[in-house]
Amino acid sequence: MSPLSTLIGNSPAMKQVHRLVSRMGKSRFPVLIQGETGTGKEVVARAIHQIEAKGPFVVVDCSSLVGPLMESELFGYAKGAFTGAHVQKLGLLDAANGGTAFFDEIGELPLELQMKLLRVLQEKEFRAVGALGSRSSDFRVIAATNRDLAAEVEAKRFRQDLYYRLNVMRLRLPPLRERREDIPLLVSRFLERYGNGHKLSEDAMQSLQAYDWPGNVRQLEHAVQQMVAMNSGPWLSPGDLLSVIANHKTEDRFRSKDSGGMSPSPGIEAPEPVLPLAEVERRAIMNALEHTKGDRTFAAELLGIGRTTLYRKLKEYGL
Repeated sequence: MSPLSTLIGNSPAMKQVHRLVSRMGKSRFPVLIQGETGTGKEVVARAIHQIEAKGPFVVVDCSSLVGPLMESELFGYAKGAFTGAHVQKLGLLDAANGGTAFFDEIGELPLELQMKLLRVLQEKEFRAVGALGSRSSDFRVIAATNRDLAAEVEAKRFRQDLYYRLNVMRLRLPPLRERREDIPLLVSRFLERYGNGHKLSEDAMQSLQAYDWPGNVRQLEHAVQQMVAMNSGPWLSPGDLLSVIANHKTEDRFRSKDSGGMSPSPGIEAPEPVLPLAEVERRAIMNALEHTKGDRTFAAELLGIGRTTLYRKLKEYGL
């Protein structure tokens, strides 16, 4: 199976992604993948690695590299390095030797680790926690982020020299709202994976294509899972959609482009203006928390985002 077969979509935006992935997979230069949460950055990184796969593909979740053990996870540690270190432990960079190290959400990496990672990329060697000597590891670097790293550099939250080191080949993944024509293909793939002969009605598909999907492909996948889980089938109708999607479709009925500024019919409220994307995202988070009765882990799953991202959004929107 071709690595590109995992990148679902025939839209112009996805065809461009296919072309870039094919080109990037034939080199060992660092790649920086930028895209919103849920756009499939890890899927793309794996596809790049598998074009001419050599060695392992190791995921480094930078958002989890916090606290006193973050260096030991990355670099490993020597026997006796600290209490409880009864044996030597190899780190993620050791595991990536000869293959690809995928630094997921590189923008979350603490500044002190950014400096040490830069040295590893420059020297191809590092020192495990508590070790006297250095070890070498030769790996390709693919990094991904949902942040604007150039802005993070300006704000002094990301090292400029590390940014230049990573930003050799860059690929931007389009959000799902920019490639709505790919939604039927994605839904079909998810129904094959999770369904039991389930099919989506035309009205339900129109609702899915009308929604903005702040959680992107990951959120769409969770939505299909939930519809399948709650309905024995075979047909899935608009009534099987999550409330946040169904409500969005209902609101769209009052936002006709052909209204020509005419007053609404008696008994129907005037349409609200189109909401900014940030407000759509804020309302989606509020609806998810209301649906899960405050369960943040479940809410993150419904939205198709990670818990760390949800916590950051809650703080950002003051929720």
